[in-house]
Parts: sequence; structure tokens; C-alpha cells
Amino acid sequence: MENIKVNQNGKSVLLINISLRPNSKVTWFPIGIGYIATSMKNSGINFDLLDIEAYRYSNEEIIQKFADKKYDIYCLGTLVTGYSKMKWLAEEIRKSNAEATIICGNSVVSSIPKITLKKTEVDIGVMGEGDVTIVELIDAICNNKPISEVAGICYLNGNEVVLTQRRPVIEDIDSLPIIDWEIFNIDLYLEKSINGIAKPYPIPKEQIKAFVINTARGCPFQCTFCFHVFKGYKYRYRSSASIVFELKMLNQRYGINYVNFLDELTFFSKQQAEEFADKLIASGLNIFWNADIRSNLFTNADAEILQKMKQSGCLSVGYSLESGNAEILRQMNKGLSVDDFIIQKRALSAAGIHSNTSLVFGYPTETKETIRETFRALEKAGVYPSSGYLLPQPGTLMYDLALERGIIKNEEEYLLKMGDRQDFMVNFTNMSDEEFQAEVKEQLVILNEKLKMNLDQENLIKTGNQLQQI
Repeated sequence: MENIKVNQNGKSVLLINISLRPNSKVTWFPIGIGYIATSMKNSGINFDLLDIEAYRYSNEEIIQKFADKKYDIYCLGTLVTGYSKMKWLAEEIRKSNAEATIICGNSVVSSIPKITLKKTEVDIGVMGEGDVTIVELIDAICNNKPISEVAGICYLNGNEVVLTQRRPVIEDIDSLPIIDWEIFNIDLYLEKSINGIAKPYPIPKEQIKAFVINTARGCPFQCTFCFHVFKGYKYRYRSSASIVFELKMLNQRYGINYVNFLDELTFFSKQQAEEFADKLIASGLNIFWNADIRSNLFTNADAEILQKMKQSGCLSVGYSLESGNAEILRQMNKGLSVDDFIIQKRALSAAGIHSNTSLVFGYPTETKETIRETFRALEKAGVYPSSGYLLPQPGTLMYDLALERGIIKNEEEYLLKMGDRQDFMVNFTNMSDEEFQAEVKEQLVILNEKLKMNLDQENLIKTGNQLQQI
């Protein structure tokens, strides 16, 4: 990927990394912002970084920082679940600097461009992949070029929302530069990363130096509850050589020996997984790793591949069950069966690789029996899940259905309250809110006892997610 060189003509830029979960002990390096920051730096853009996630600044501290120094251009982005935080930040920027240009990206813009532009102080939205777009956009602003010629953005023209030409994706993501980690306080991220490591530790805790890597962009599947910034774009993945090269750099520079691959989907084929394991074994690197796969990728016939993965340092893989009911799986457009899930779990267990899974409760046909059916499948597989409730996200079929049924009456009110999927917000089922939540919790308690997990029964949903840190 080649970047243009930007003449800023004296304009100043601030890049902001939002904290979605300011009270969480887990702090992972921000890969998305990392790629954006690296692209900006490589294009000659001088900018300051306000890393709210790393330092967990209070609202008062953030307001003071906006007052202390004003910039011409402010760049921020977040998931759609961070809409309220993005809106607040944009408002505070505007209060401190009425003439600033505020740019926002990530899925909050890609999924709700009209609301973002009409209900917040954001001036320009970056839609989809932002590596090239942000550079061209800053270049246009600094050099008085028409932003209408920048592909992949949205903005207001009067009261009309303008979407420019859709930007083609970067086909070869091996061409992306390795993130310039030194833009950030890397020591602070390394210090905090241990909080995201699930027990049991593969080596003594004090010896672990953990980090995150992105190996792919997008997902080739279209679940009806899921939205991400690459939805609707081609799924692309890095070569094994590229990933191992980055692992070597992290190991040599920072002593990284534990890596979480933070992807929508890390391995889509057996060949890809085996090739990576072979390459990592040949490198001689001693690194533990976790990844994400589909629930039907492996069977007992793949014992050799799974042993290679284990040998190369694979500790666990995440793959979603979501529901144990065939009809709900169809409604989700999962294209998977419970048998696929159980077969893969047993194959992975035989290889000594741990399984992580997630559940989504609350599709329209969910009943007490379908909830129990899901937990029977988990008991049969021997897996304790990361559990959550259906959280309709803009850009998904379930969000459209929630609007159609009047479950979401005011879009912005809903967006302002959005949090994590462990937070119960909507109810499509025929059960009362209390009955529905009580059934999920009761089944979590029963499964906990049957699997002898010894989890805190008052926090079973949250605790289950703490076990699923990949």
C-alpha cells in the first residue's frame, strides 16, 4: 500500500483513541487505531495522540486537555456500541473549538452515517476501510481540495447526507505496513495486557508478555445479528509469512510470547491453519497463541493438523455455537449445526486445544425449551460459554426487525443506551423480561454445577466472558 505525502500547511491534527470500557481491567493494544495512526505517520502527517483507553482519563481530564490545546482537525472512531461516548467527545471538542473539523470512523459511521452526521458534532465520516481514506481526507482539508472527490466518506451538504463513491478495499493486506507500535505507550499496554489472559496460564504469570495481532479483515459469512466495519466487503487474510514476520518483530523487540489474534475469522480453511502452524514451527519461535475459526472447520480426521497447531503454541480457539436450536441457527444464518460444534470440540480436546464459545439468547422464537436445548448441547460438548443477549445493531436484519416491530421506538435513544451484549436491552420473545433473564441465569447455574466450574453464581454471564479473552 502506497501513501501520498501530505502537506499540512500548518494545520494541526489530534488522533483520539476512545475507551469503550473505562472500568474494565483489560486493556489491549488498539489495532484499528494503530493501523490508522501508522498510515498517517507514513504519509508525513504530524499529529498528537490522546489515548484515553491507555490512560483511562476522566471526563474532567479530557475536557481540560481539549481546553489546553486546540487543533484544526480531530480524528476519532469507535464501534457503534460506543455511540454515546463518541457523541460526548464530539460535543466537548466543539465546545472548546467551534471552528474545528471533526472526523469520525469505524462501525459507528459505517452503520449509522445519517444519525452520526445529524445528531452529533461530527463533520465528516469515514466509511469502511480507513487506512487510505483518512490520509486523502486530511490532505484534502489541509490543501483546500474538494472533499467530494475523496472516496469512502460521508458529510452534510445543508441538510442532505452525501455519501461519496465507495472506496475499494485493499486487496492485498500483506501490503499494509506493520503497525508503528512506538506511536503509543507500548510499555503501558504490555503492563496491562496480562489482565486479559485467561487461566490456566501456560507459563508462570510473571513470564507472560502478551499482545494482539490482526491477521484478517472481514468475514465471508452474514449472520443476521452481526455488524462490523468490513461487512459487505471481501474477506481478506494475511499470508502465514507476513504473520510470522510480525510475530518475530514483536518477540525480538518486546519479548512477546503470548498472542491473541483479534479477527472476525482467523482461519477459514484447514490448509490455511496448517500452513500457519508449519511456518510458526519452522521459525523456532516459542509463542503461545489463540485464534478464531468456524464451528465446522475440524473433525477427528484432522488430528494431524490439530497436533501441529498445538505444537506451534495454540492454546485455544474460539468458535460460536450461539444457539442449540436448529431453527434459531437458521434465523441467524449461521449455516452450522450443533453436531458440527460438538464434533469439532471433541477433536480439539483430543489435541489438547481449549475451546471458547459464545451464545446469543433472544431471537423471536426463543423459549424456555430452546434455552435449555442450548445448554444441553453445551453440557454434551463440555463447554462453558460466553453468554449474551441479542443486541440488535444497525446494519443488521435484527435491527431492522426491531424497528419494524416497534421494539426500538427512538433510534438515538437506543444507541445512547447501547452497551455490551451482556446488557439486556430488547426482548423479541413471548417471555416477560424477568422470566427470560431468570431462565438464562438458572441454566448457567446448572451448567456451572454440572461442569464443576466453581464460578461466582451472582456473575455467571460476566464471569463466563472473562474466561473468553480471545
